[in-house]
Amino acid sequence: MKISQRHTWSLTVDEAIKIQETLRDEVITEDKLKEPVQYVAGVDMGFEADGTISRAAVAVLSFPDLQIQETSLAHRPTTFPYIPGFLSFREIPAVLDALEKIKTIPDLILCDGQGIAHPRRFGIACHLGIIVDIPTIGVAKSLLVGKHENVPETRGSDQPLIYKGETIGVVLRTRTEVKPLYISSGHRISLPTAVEYVLRCTTKYRLPETTRIADKLASAK
Repeated sequence: MKISQRHTWSLTVDEAIKIQETLRDEVITEDKLKEPVQYVAGVDMGFEADGTISRAAVAVLSFPDLQIQETSLAHRPTTFPYIPGFLSFREIPAVLDALEKIKTIPDLILCDGQGIAHPRRFGIACHLGIIVDIPTIGVAKSLLVGKHENVPETRGSDQPLIYKGETIGVVLRTRTEVKPLYISSGHRISLPTAVEYVLRCTTKYRLPETTRIADKLASAK
């Protein structure tokens, strides 16, 4: 998979904010997916050597049967600190290295992190989607911004995630009586469609199979 870099990754926080504010204007929150979706991918990160080395994993699965087609790993030095709201600058460089290794191009990527459910509406799923020009979904395990009502305990239940009067995502119960996930559009996909694909990619675990497999690879579990 060939990738065109949009900017350098050696940045200050102020420079990173400017990039977020510039590139967010390119984010599309309408459905622009290739139909039918045949391959879905998950990307996730782990860290080695006390966080100094980034370990990125990509898992490509067939859809809708969710069988592993291809995986890749990439390592590189970590160059950006851990700061909430700037996850993409810390993680995407290694993720791009891992994506460049795969031959099966996914039609949809599920990211471990936020899409537009972000203070500047530009989480890691948006950032990655813009760079690779592939539809992306933010599938986060924890809340970054926004408020929501209690989510019923049954699988498939959800509540809108609201921030500054705007719906920025959905809090989705992917498994009965298990903590929900925070779903938001990344790029080239609407929120309802994002929720649909997350549920279709989730089997008996809390995480979608894409993310769960990538997480295991990235964490060496």
